[in-house]
Amino acid sequence: MTATSSAKVTQPRLRADALRNRERIIAAARQMFVEHGADVPLDEIARRAGVGNATLYRHFADRRELVHHVTLSVMDRIADQAESARTEETDAFEALRRFVHKAADERIGALCPLISHTADKGHADLLAARYRLNSEIDALMAAARESGQLRTDIGVGDLMVAVTQLTRPLPGLGQTPRSHETGSVCMDFDRFVHRHLQLYLDGLATPARSELPGTAASLEDLRPKT
Repeated sequence: MTATSSAKVTQPRLRADALRNRERIIAAARQMFVEHGADVPLDEIARRAGVGNATLYRHFADRRELVHHVTLSVMDRIADQAESARTEETDAFEALRRFVHKAADERIGALCPLISHTADKGHADLLAARYRLNSEIDALMAAARESGQLRTDIGVGDLMVAVTQLTRPLPGLGQTPRSHETGSVCMDFDRFVHRHLQLYLDGLATPARSELPGTAASLEDLRPKT
């Protein structure tokens, strides 16, 4: 077993129906955190998941615990996308492209404030998930670099900055559009994400057209300093 696979977070074994409810709650919470922010009422999350409040609290004692597991879920899904792209694509740079677009679909930029300010960043499960995520993306980038297609002066952190910034809600607009702004061009921002990611990816290809200032960023560099 490799270090990356052994670091994948495992959850306690549950009955099939209980596991389905737990996964539905996490999926609903992730969607609503993206749409409305971290303070969305838990009973609305339960309603979106199609379960009762008692079921939600049976799985998650409070908001902090739910945020913790949403964070783990997002990190694990992104690591899965990196692993799948690396093992299924024959062209290393196309694997990188595939991963970046899939990671953007996870809307991790919208979740960043939630993860940074609420999650227990030192928890063993989060450390393991972060290790696996970093290892999978690093392996993906290493393959593209070794193929001669990816410039050599960037790191995992550089890549994830672009993905998170392009999937972050626009300043001042919140997570959901206000009714009087329905016609605003900003409301269609999401449809430009993959277009601009493609432009960014073109800038990562060799030969590099300029020398980047500073040094390559790691995933660790993106963690808030306490």
